[in-house]
Amino acid sequence: MNTLMDAMHGFGVSTTQYLQTHYSDAQGWFLFISFAADLRNTFFVFFPIWFHLRESVGIKLIWVAVVGDWLNLVFKWILFGERPYWWVHETPYYGNMSVPHIEQFPMTCETGPGSPSGHAMGAAGVYYAMVTSILTIMLSKKKTSSSRALFLRGSLWALFWTVQICVCLSRVFIAAHFPHQVIAGVITGMIVAEIFNRQQWIYHANLQNYFNITLLLLSFAVGFYVLLKAVGVDLLWTLEKAQKWCINPAWVHMDTTPFASLLRNMGTLFGLGLGLHSPLYTENKQSSSTPFRIGSIISSLLLLHLFDSIKPPTHMAALFYLLSFCKSATVPLATVSIIPYCVSGALSLPNKKQL
Repeated sequence: MNTLMDAMHGFGVSTTQYLQTHYSDAQGWFLFISFAADLRNTFFVFFPIWFHLRESVGIKLIWVAVVGDWLNLVFKWILFGERPYWWVHETPYYGNMSVPHIEQFPMTCETGPGSPSGHAMGAAGVYYAMVTSILTIMLSKKKTSSSRALFLRGSLWALFWTVQICVCLSRVFIAAHFPHQVIAGVITGMIVAEIFNRQQWIYHANLQNYFNITLLLLSFAVGFYVLLKAVGVDLLWTLEKAQKWCINPAWVHMDTTPFASLLRNMGTLFGLGLGLHSPLYTENKQSSSTPFRIGSIISSLLLLHLFDSIKPPTHMAALFYLLSFCKSATVPLATVSIIPYCVSGALSLPNKKQL
């Protein structure tokens, strides 16, 4: 088994070296793709747009992103995946041969285990959910001809696979993942999205459901961590490797640690529940005018962009995790209830003045 994994890892390093050597001019593009594929963009960009255009799609995106990333964390703790940027320095695979040189970038030094790829899994799940939702919306129209439906399906799935290939190549290029890890991520992400495509209860879940599920997912992850640590398994072994082999200490970010990801996702899910059951949301639920939707989208994107620029302090881990949870909960809460309430109030001012 070790021989097989070494061979796969060796092939992965060779692939990374090949991409960095022959496609160095595309470095900016690959870095942009890794940035764009981060789940943060689902919460700060895709969700606000979709929620105010088609509420059910926005809700589904949050569930797919949060549960998918939670599963990714659990899988990583089970599979113990290496990452190319540290594996190449520690493996005896090369023996007396010279160790291949691979470049590192600001997005290379992630601190969690590498299998499956979180970026690939998140992008696959989110884009799969968006593509299938668009097809369901567009093809439900009676006037859609068979040729137009075929063109729409072909175009959207071609776009989907183009995005996935770009994300996979990007993660391999920056030496954050091996090829088999990104492939596993894409497959797993699609499965998660397809499961939620078949779920209807998420659109009618009450606040108690959101609270219970958030607590369940958080408790399971923490309990699993404590259990494995009790039997001598160190689930934070990758943090030491990242700090040791990353060429720039500033590239080792605390928000890439497993618990930062866990609390960020739990905060997002709980914040969605709070927002959907807020009196402010109930008051503006009937507002469906085009100016209201456009105003809510633009305001959400601008304010969330400013909010995203606020970074929790990292000098105290407990404080960082707590503030990460609160910040993540605020994003859907503001998008769903606070911002629409303010937009509705602003749009009603001209009418009140005329009266």
